[in-house]
Amino acid sequence: MKDFGFNFLLVSRALRSVGVIFMALAAPLYLSGLGVGVVAIGVIYLGITAFNAALVLILGMLGDRIGFKPILLISESITAVSASVIGLDSGSIMLVALAMIAGDLGGTVGGLRGSFSPGSTALIANNWREDEDRIKKISRLTTVGSLFSILGSSLMILHGSLQGYVGSLQAFRILFLVSAGMLWLSFACLFFVGENVRVKKTTRLMKKSSFRYIARVIVANAMNGIGLGISIPLLPLWFALRFHAGTGEIGLLFTAANALTAAGAYTAGIIRNRFEMVRLAGYTRSMSGGVLMLMAFSPLLPIAAAFYLLRQLVMSLGAPARSAVMVRGVNAEDYGTATSFQGVANRLSQGSSGLSGYLMSISLPAPLFIGGLFQVAGGIAYAKLLGKPKRE
Repeated sequence: MKDFGFNFLLVSRALRSVGVIFMALAAPLYLSGLGVGVVAIGVIYLGITAFNAALVLILGMLGDRIGFKPILLISESITAVSASVIGLDSGSIMLVALAMIAGDLGGTVGGLRGSFSPGSTALIANNWREDEDRIKKISRLTTVGSLFSILGSSLMILHGSLQGYVGSLQAFRILFLVSAGMLWLSFACLFFVGENVRVKKTTRLMKKSSFRYIARVIVANAMNGIGLGISIPLLPLWFALRFHAGTGEIGLLFTAANALTAAGAYTAGIIRNRFEMVRLAGYTRSMSGGVLMLMAFSPLLPIAAAFYLLRQLVMSLGAPARSAVMVRGVNAEDYGTATSFQGVANRLSQGSSGLSGYLMSISLPAPLFIGGLFQVAGGIAYAKLLGKPKRE
């Protein structure tokens, strides 16, 4: 089996995870430090969702025509520029908000976040055509990404120490520049990644069989995306408001969570042949939502932290299977367009993050409880709608 420079892709995702995880954790806290209210932060996250939904759709459709490696390079450079702008800026709220929107700094803050970017799933699907090979590669990718996301969340711990010397906002800017450096190195590694010969595109959009399949995936994922948008993007700020946790404590918690995410992703690669993919993907999603609902009413930080750690472990067990299922019934010439449609659907459903700040201002348990409820329903819908998909 040809390697296609997979080790360079692993290094790229490792470096990307360091930068992206820190930025995703730091973004709502940095905005709050600049004086932006919690409701306004939710509105900014809604802008992040809308802009990046359009970008993912354009890049995905373009990938079927010019290749998925160029799409990875374009996406990585945009995020790297955004991190650089935030790090070099002196605190202009408008400029910071625009940079966050362009750099897709919303969304989930878990260890799996840094492993994927527009074009990555399509590249893996195109380079390795069998389900078992894909799950194996995705499992390695998510394991490495999760392990190095520990360093990203560790930067939050470093912020807790650094702010005593330069102040909180300046400490954030310095660490955004560190993240930018990681992203530029990740960008450089992508030049050494290979790409298999793509199937020639014969349609303007995608084949009917691909559309029918990806439509089922989109519907199955929609409720989960709504739940994620409501509960996860502002989670670092939730810990700060709910338990008055400092950046050091938040960094320590997410460092431990990312370590468990790596353990779950590694275990998923080992057990990939022991469970039916769709059931594993759906049930782990529902279980993680249930844990999030319990976490909403935790009276103490250690209890809430324990629930979140459990949630990340369960979620990561099903992540490689979900990525493989997403392209399982898609025609090879439609990988880019199909995954971009799925990416757009995910981001649009996560536009519910605009509600997160509002719900948090009304009741702190509300976003986690409601978001968890949507994820439970989403996991059930996933198992029901996708069943045992056949290669169409």
